[in-house]
Amino acid sequence: MILELDCGNSFIKWRVLHADAARMFSEGVVDSDLALLESLRGLDGLALKHCRLVSVRTNEETAVLVSSLVEEFGVSIARALPAREMAGVRNGYEDYERLGLDRWLAMLGGFHLASGACLVLDFGTAVTADFIAADGQHLGGFICPGIPLMRNQLRTHTRRIRYDDLAAERALEKLVPGVTTVEAVERGCSLMLRGFVLTQLELARSYWGEDFVVFLTGGDAGLVSEVVPGARVVPDLVFVGLAMACPLS
Repeated sequence: MILELDCGNSFIKWRVLHADAARMFSEGVVDSDLALLESLRGLDGLALKHCRLVSVRTNEETAVLVSSLVEEFGVSIARALPAREMAGVRNGYEDYERLGLDRWLAMLGGFHLASGACLVLDFGTAVTADFIAADGQHLGGFICPGIPLMRNQLRTHTRRIRYDDLAAERALEKLVPGVTTVEAVERGCSLMLRGFVLTQLELARSYWGEDFVVFLTGGDAGLVSEVVPGARVVPDLVFVGLAMACPLS
């Protein structure tokens, strides 16, 4: 079996595939190394042989996790690394090693699935947009706060903004002007996110007309899917790129 890990700043997204990599055995999202180990220990019939991972954490933090996995399961581990070029995609950053690895893998996955120009929009703690031309050249991208960051900043710096996650979810059932603080904040943040997406689409059209594919990925992709009805929602786009960067055969 193959363990795949996407280690972000806030969460670890994991999934276990059968040896043929074509069938899912189990998957989940956790907030710590310990929670990951506990989740894996609880899987009946787990027989890990390989692990591949991408991490945007520090090298020290990642090394601790790798050590724990080797000690616990005895797996061989392949880790995605920065590259100037891979699978037909050319890294567009001036210093290619500074491009976030999760973004890089999502770009590899998107270009592979699109077989041409694409716009990759990833909605996590931060929101990222990346433009990949038909010849594989990464034109660059944008980063802005995601819904969690926007919400938390308002909660942190405005004393009277206090509400729970259930109230936030209910507030997004409509996008009319809010008549409570939770409605005003949640709908305002959602509209800012949608505005960001629309500007990315305008820029992509200025490059390629209508000849490009839009990919939506990340936990909050559903909040903007109706703004881009023709987009492809691929929750595991980073894992698509991870398999390309760390082949096991």
